[in-house]
Amino acid sequence: MAQFEGTVDNIVFRNDTNGWTVASLRLDGSRGSIAAVGLMPFLSTGEHARFEGEIVEHRDYGRQIRVSRYETIRPETKSAIEKYLASGLVKGVRNATAKLIVQYFGERTLDVLESEPDRLTEVPGIGKKRAMKIAQSFAEKNGMRGTMMFLQEQGLTTALSMKVYRAYGDMTERVVKNNPYRLVDEIQGISFHTADGIAMSLGFGRESAFRVRSGIKFVLSEAAGGMGHMYLPRERLTEQACRLLGAERALVDRELRALLMEDQLIAERVAEDDAVYLPRYHRAECDTARLLLKQLKSIRPARVSEAELTEQIADYEAAEGVELCAQQREAVLAAAREGVCIITGGPGTGKTTSINLIIRIMRQMGEVELCAPTGRAAKRMSEATGCPARTIHRLLEYSGEDQGFAKDADDPLDADVVIVDEMSMVDIFLMRALLAALRPGARLILVGDADQLPSVGAGNVLRDLIAAEAVRVVRLTEIFRQAGESQIVVNAHRINRGEYPIIRTRGTDFFLERRDNPTQASQSVVALVKTRLPGYMGLDALRDIQVMAPMKRGEGGVFALNALLQTALNPARQNAPEIVHGQTVFRLGDKVMQVRNNYDLAWEKDGDDGEGVFNGDIGYIAAVDRRERALVVEFDDGRVAEYDETLLDDLELAYCMSVHKSQGSEFDAVVLPLTGGPPMLMTRNLLYTAVTRAKRLVVIVGRESCVRQMVDNNHILTRYSALDWRLSGASRRES
Repeated sequence: MAQFEGTVDNIVFRNDTNGWTVASLRLDGSRGSIAAVGLMPFLSTGEHARFEGEIVEHRDYGRQIRVSRYETIRPETKSAIEKYLASGLVKGVRNATAKLIVQYFGERTLDVLESEPDRLTEVPGIGKKRAMKIAQSFAEKNGMRGTMMFLQEQGLTTALSMKVYRAYGDMTERVVKNNPYRLVDEIQGISFHTADGIAMSLGFGRESAFRVRSGIKFVLSEAAGGMGHMYLPRERLTEQACRLLGAERALVDRELRALLMEDQLIAERVAEDDAVYLPRYHRAECDTARLLLKQLKSIRPARVSEAELTEQIADYEAAEGVELCAQQREAVLAAAREGVCIITGGPGTGKTTSINLIIRIMRQMGEVELCAPTGRAAKRMSEATGCPARTIHRLLEYSGEDQGFAKDADDPLDADVVIVDEMSMVDIFLMRALLAALRPGARLILVGDADQLPSVGAGNVLRDLIAAEAVRVVRLTEIFRQAGESQIVVNAHRINRGEYPIIRTRGTDFFLERRDNPTQASQSVVALVKTRLPGYMGLDALRDIQVMAPMKRGEGGVFALNALLQTALNPARQNAPEIVHGQTVFRLGDKVMQVRNNYDLAWEKDGDDGEGVFNGDIGYIAAVDRRERALVVEFDDGRVAEYDETLLDDLELAYCMSVHKSQGSEFDAVVLPLTGGPPMLMTRNLLYTAVTRAKRLVVIVGRESCVRQMVDNNHILTRYSALDWRLSGASRRES
């Protein structure tokens, strides 16, 4: 990064919410001015400052410095000090007052304001009350600026520094110097490694108790956030913490015991594991088991007789021209009889037909609510059933992280039956919230494919519920004739059984385009999406076709393919607005995805408003504000949200997405590049999940041997969770 020094002539623009600033800067040794743009929340007119960044040529605004960090240099001359004070930085000081103060104190003005502010009353026209106001404002701004500079000296970006300052205010330096590892727990976006760097620069030892404890908790947090684990076995936790910290086992064991004694962590013997939990995960798992068992006890017998059910099934079959198989009949009867039941099955096994009949029967028993974990999944559920469906968050009236769900035990859902689709995507926290909002006696019907990848969030809810045998489970395995004519459905089931898919036949809805390496495969992927499939099937390249990749990095990974597809489908154009953020260019019209839960992000939809945008939500950039570096994104379900500079890390391009992120979605065509990768990713259930996302066409681009290796690799990564153990244990104790 290049360095520049200069004086701020004027603040052209500032977004007070995020600190995004456009300043007119006169560089030292230069007569002209240049714009400096970036996060510079406290930069003021008249200040002399040092900037790190690069000179870029903006399409609309010309030559400017894109600033990555800056530090102010105290103004020394009388004219610079006067301009600095007159900038509006200090309340109660404008041009005339600044001139009077500087005339009186000269080059010592700032020293006086810092250490002898009571002397302001010596200046003609400044009384005691006004002097106090000026002194207080100067001290606040000076303290804020000093804190920001302190944080940036520790290596934090301006955006992260602002987050820290907003959390701790005037206490920031004291908090950070006392224990920088607090930031990991309390400030989103600060990792253990960042806090560790700050701690080392402040002189903390590598054996500091703060450091070791933070490292242990960080290992657990990463295991939950990255791998979906509810807990880690104590031995594994200790080994990973020792590796992360470069510490002796005795030290880690000592601090782990201290964390357990202080209830900052929770240990419990779970089946064969000495499990260690972060408290919120332990609480969520225990609550989920308790609430489910409580709901099961509250169910009253169905008011529909066996004869009535049989008659309704016959009426439905006659009206719809279908004939239910034995498994579907079993599913319908279970839904009517049981308080909680699970219906699981792969594509083409009649889940939708079963649910449609269940809805018809259940509506005679009371109010029925349909929901799913994501907007896309809820929309698909509505289309398949002809009934309104909502996201679980919307159903439970979510209103931000601070306020949480409005619907809970104190204000339960006004529903007699709740049907949830795409249950494989539901994590432990969402399941707890849903169970908490059911009124006693309400029935719960859970529908999903247990063979798909588990939820992105922590927990293994659907599989654990099935394994526990605490609720009725109906498995649909029979493929219906019409579905059986689809090679997608046939091959999905072949893959799931460990058989190789049939991929030699062209002219079907499932075929392989053979390419030997990632370069060739990437070129074919771009051609398929841009021209070949839209021309062949009349598909919209952005909305109907989805590229998926098993991994994020590498030539055939998500990031590389997104860059290629963006260039092909939405290239840079004259007068088309765009923003560069890190390594990503965001352009008007880009397909994007939210990559982490943001419970507080506001949105609007058809005159309605709410909060919360969630990991995996897909949308399109509807507006770009270059000056404020802000985007407006319209999501698939019609919600519209605005992203300022501080929120752009939450977005990624979505021309290509990981298979994990595709869960709950369905696309007309799926293009899947497969040319190799690490065995832990190239697995059977990942291939199965990708294939089942397609409605009309699957194109695999790569090597047949890679497909076969994935089918043969039935390794399912262990996800440490104990919901099944808690439920089955309770069932055994009661019997």
